[in-house]
Amino acid sequence: MHGALPWNPGAQLAKRAKAQMTTFRLPRVAIGAAMVAATLVFAGPSDADVVPQAVELPQQLSMDQAVQILRTKSLDLLIAEASVRNAEGDVGVAGAVPNPSINLGYGRVLPPYNPNAVAGNPPQPLCPGGGCSANQWTAGISDSAAIEDSLSGKRSLRLKVARAALAAAKLSRNDALRTIEFQVKSAYAQVAQAQRALTFAKDTQATNVKTLELFQTRLRSGAINEGDLARIQTQKLEADQAVDQAVQGLRQARVALAFLLGVRGPIPDYSVDDHILDFVVPEQLRSADEDRLLRLAFDHRPDLLAQGYQRASAEAAIALAKRLRFPDITLGAQYTQTGVDQNAIQPPTISFSISAPIPIFYQQQGEIRKAEANYDTQSIQQTKTTAQVVSDVGSAVAGYDTARALVERMEKQLKPAAERAFSITRLQYDKGAATLMDFLDAQRTYIATNVEYLQDLANYWTAVYQVEEAVGMELRP
Repeated sequence: MHGALPWNPGAQLAKRAKAQMTTFRLPRVAIGAAMVAATLVFAGPSDADVVPQAVELPQQLSMDQAVQILRTKSLDLLIAEASVRNAEGDVGVAGAVPNPSINLGYGRVLPPYNPNAVAGNPPQPLCPGGGCSANQWTAGISDSAAIEDSLSGKRSLRLKVARAALAAAKLSRNDALRTIEFQVKSAYAQVAQAQRALTFAKDTQATNVKTLELFQTRLRSGAINEGDLARIQTQKLEADQAVDQAVQGLRQARVALAFLLGVRGPIPDYSVDDHILDFVVPEQLRSADEDRLLRLAFDHRPDLLAQGYQRASAEAAIALAKRLRFPDITLGAQYTQTGVDQNAIQPPTISFSISAPIPIFYQQQGEIRKAEANYDTQSIQQTKTTAQVVSDVGSAVAGYDTARALVERMEKQLKPAAERAFSITRLQYDKGAATLMDFLDAQRTYIATNVEYLQDLANYWTAVYQVEEAVGMELRP
């Protein structure tokens, strides 16, 4: 198997952007800002850190290996994982305490004359004897409403909203795994079925080759006519066709499974463990009680649980929107001084301030309305998801019951009957008690029954995986 692709578009674009930045001639004032921006843009994780290496499938791929590859390298799951990290970032933003702001200032009294001079007299110098300064310095600090943000509960409400959204994102990732894992297991069963179908087709082909050789010998001895030989040749050619179709079906099944596992290079002719098709009834499905499975689904379906957290997040968002009607109160302190020493025009002065917007014209009506609408949406969506779970479980159980009945009937009745009929008819034909058409018809029935049996096995296990997906938990031992 090949490794990663020979070129990475994202890395190439990043390198090109870096090269272009080095050719620009920025003003001296902007050089520092440009260096900071470049650091922020290019110091993050590289494409090699984000995109996993191409998957290399072993020559013999087990079901456990396929599921493990899915859980570690599936691109869909990595996208869901990125959504989780995004929600984690939202939690950090929601819980952040606003940074205090500091202001520093310098001023100068202009013009340097005393504005309190007697009216009618010419302006007098501010400092007639000298020794004072008209320079003014100010320094101030404000809490950026950090204290009020915590005391009013706004910060805790934002955290409640973000944490509920984070829990929903994690469950959504689990839900993506639930869906993709079903697809992988079903595709694995199709590869196993295609392998067995190819083996059976080759066995049938080998049997028809021997039968054709026997009939050619009989033709030379005059025991049969050319019409009988032509019928046997047709049967042999049909077996050749079946082998070619089985080869194509196996290749397509391998490609479909490799795609789900994230293979991005040439796909080898790997094998799977076809014993997973062996018929067995999982312990929890021996009695497929729909009510019991539905209760399991309500407890384990990640999409339903995620919807509950989404609703909780929307409910907290309503409380936050209403709390935001309380104005952000900013506390501040300022130090001012004009001049220095004992001749300072204005002595050192410390002042404190409090500021807040007055909510006269607008009291968060729009935000509250949107939050309430989102809560209604999430509530309806939760109800819809509940109905979807009920539908999924009902459909999955019905499909499982049908698939199980077909396999059990096939193993206990149809398949043994077809094998017995073919063996008896062949013996009768050898003894002259049955016609060649009877023999060929029994052979076709035997072949069709075995092909149908293999497909029934694949459908049965797909139905089992469908029940697992509907319930949200693994049921196969």
